Amino acid sequence: MSTSKVIHALYNDDDILMDAVKKVRTEHHHIEEVYTPFPVHGLDKAMGLAPTRLAITAFLYGITGTAVAVWLTWYTMIADWPQDIGGKPSFSWAENMPAFVPILFELTVFFAAHLMVITFYMRSKLWPFKEAENPDPRTTDDHFLMEVAVNNNEDELKALLASTGAVEINVVEKH
Repeated sequence: MSTSKVIHALYNDDDILMDAVKKVRTEHHHIEEVYTPFPVHGLDKAMGLAPTRLAITAFLYGITGTAVAVWLTWYTMIADWPQDIGGKPSFSWAENMPAFVPILFELTVFFAAHLMVITFYMRSKLWPFKEAENPDPRTTDDHFLMEVAVNNNEDELKALLASTGAVEINVVEKH
């Protein structure tokens, strides 16, 4: 297992953190991660993170749910066990589609919601019984932590982070 040095810079205000992230990125340093006690609007853009593609997967999961619902209603009500309800026989799926709209809607939402939860856990690597990766417990209460990679420029980084308003700066070996 390899180890690498990172600097943990702690901030006590989200606006100061945002300015610090912008300044560190302007100086072309790599920010490994930022830990915050609540979502900070615009932080992902300031860090230069790519936009999420989760909306595309949600759409694809919804389409899958709709397809399953169409097949399910066709198979159960038209092909496998057609019923004559109130003197109205079920000859085709299209004739009976208005009665199937609630099923189509519910399975679309069901597939999208459940598969998105599974995708979220897989993408963020949140497995059952996983150890927390939070480097400082204060980031769950009132502090913000920026983790910056060190590449033989430790003193320069410390000076830069101190100038951005960091309340605490620590050099840490990361495993």
